[in-house]
Amino acid sequence: MSAPGDWPPSATQATLQLRAELLRRVREYFAAAGVMEVQTPMLSRATVTDVHLASLRTRVAGHGEFYLQTSPEYAMKRLLAAGSGDIYQIAPVFRDAERGTQHNPEFTMVEWYRAGFDANALMNDASSLLDALLIERQLGTAQRLTYREAFLRHTQIDPLTAPVADLLACARAHEIPLPSPTPDERDACLDLLMSTVVGPRLGQGQLSFIYDYPASQAALARLKPDDPSVAERFEIYLQGVELANGFHELADAREQRARFGQDLQQRRARGLSEPPVDERLLGALTAGLPDCAGIALGFDRVVMLAAGVRTIDEVLAFPIERC
Repeated sequence: MSAPGDWPPSATQATLQLRAELLRRVREYFAAAGVMEVQTPMLSRATVTDVHLASLRTRVAGHGEFYLQTSPEYAMKRLLAAGSGDIYQIAPVFRDAERGTQHNPEFTMVEWYRAGFDANALMNDASSLLDALLIERQLGTAQRLTYREAFLRHTQIDPLTAPVADLLACARAHEIPLPSPTPDERDACLDLLMSTVVGPRLGQGQLSFIYDYPASQAALARLKPDDPSVAERFEIYLQGVELANGFHELADAREQRARFGQDLQQRRARGLSEPPVDERLLGALTAGLPDCAGIALGFDRVVMLAAGVRTIDEVLAFPIERC
């Protein structure tokens, strides 16, 4: 049988060298800041309940069913609760049903947690790391907008108060194809507009930090004490590309269990699988998670921007089709 012709890497040697250089810069940055590198398992008996994420499953002989992790977050929080202090990880992570110019089912995430940081302090930290990684781009001063300000600027709609009908009308006005059936949930409509109208206009020539997300999109972030209608969550954009998602981390085990339950209800209503809740994470939160902020950075997308390329395949050795 002849050898397949797609055996070479999809990234050039120069891009792979750039990737290695950026990995070196990540480790240098955290070493200088006194943040410890850790490794946690990518296999777990539990996984995320988020309705927007699909986990890959596998079986281990003699041990049963496991999930490949979409993020090292849960295991890293267990380390934090055990007294690790500031930590970071460069990890391969896995998400099913994600493939496109910016998505590969297996990709690399840089995730880190800083004790005593809130969302604002972590935004400063993330900005410093990205300046070090993308120094050749000379990013300059980062832009900071609330989620509401970003929507008002680019859609003229208030995302915290506009009815679903107005959100759908905005999508139609921008000629955005609507999925079938038409989304009838506010967050589904907001996600659609963020990904197609707002997000692509962010971070033009400078980092854009979008913060104070709606409370309904808090995920694992705290709600703001002085305004519980929004969460202490932010995202980072550059050249219209979403790079990172950060939280002032929720430490209340009861609230986190309730959010997991709400996720599972939504998954049931949508006919999605219902993965087991991570009881070890909840145990760690019950034992006591230190006040901290954490962030997940899509490393491959940073390499894309550093290399000036348009697809994730151009910065990976072997994307899914060549595995």
